[in-house]
Amino acid sequence: MRVTLAQTSPKLNRTNLEKIVSIVNELRGKSDLIVFAELSLNGYMLQDKLYEDAWVLNELDVLKDASIGMDIVVGAAVKEDNIFRNSALYFSNGKLLSQHYKVHLPNYGMFEEARYFKSGSVFESFDSSFGKVCMLVCEDLWHTSVYEELEKQNPDIIIALAASPARGFKSKVLEIEEQWYEIIKNVAKRCRAKLFFVNRVGFEDGLGFWGGSCIVADDGTIVHQLPRYKETIETFNIQE
Repeated sequence: MRVTLAQTSPKLNRTNLEKIVSIVNELRGKSDLIVFAELSLNGYMLQDKLYEDAWVLNELDVLKDASIGMDIVVGAAVKEDNIFRNSALYFSNGKLLSQHYKVHLPNYGMFEEARYFKSGSVFESFDSSFGKVCMLVCEDLWHTSVYEELEKQNPDIIIALAASPARGFKSKVLEIEEQWYEIIKNVAKRCRAKLFFVNRVGFEDGLGFWGGSCIVADDGTIVHQLPRYKETIETFNIQE
């Protein structure tokens, strides 16, 4: 199985869709699954731009077409009627196979997602060409109650999309990086599942996103890792 981690720097506009399709087309025949970060179709600090830039699902049919021959996971602000959700979308074989609405919306400090988004309510698994998959978005993974639900789902693969700003600077590492790696290694080990973690990079309104996307084996070992701060797209061969 060839997995591509797409650690990109989204813009705060709709041009991200064109860029994502271009990346997918460049990798066609070279990857089986490509994973982008949380809100990779929109940028993170949307605030009131959400009302202009959120996507209606049928506007993303180009990703259905692009998913023939390569599965695609993207993060998007999705609009349905007057409800907006922070979503992870999984496209495969010409269709939207699954969508996860972020359940735990941070609303403290620099975060105000609950002001703009409606939370999801469930964690579900679905069957893919590579086994049973669960998707989560960022803050979802910081709630230990979620781990029990994941264990019940018994996935083969966990896909975690993040837009985590850099904070807690130390001499060689970031505190937030250490915390994230502890969480995802623990989750992978508890669930005996491979975990694909993709965090964005770039700057928005004074926030810098640190990247560090990685693949975690089912024993909790990080087996592949992308650099901090640098936009990087890399494909890895992993055993199914």
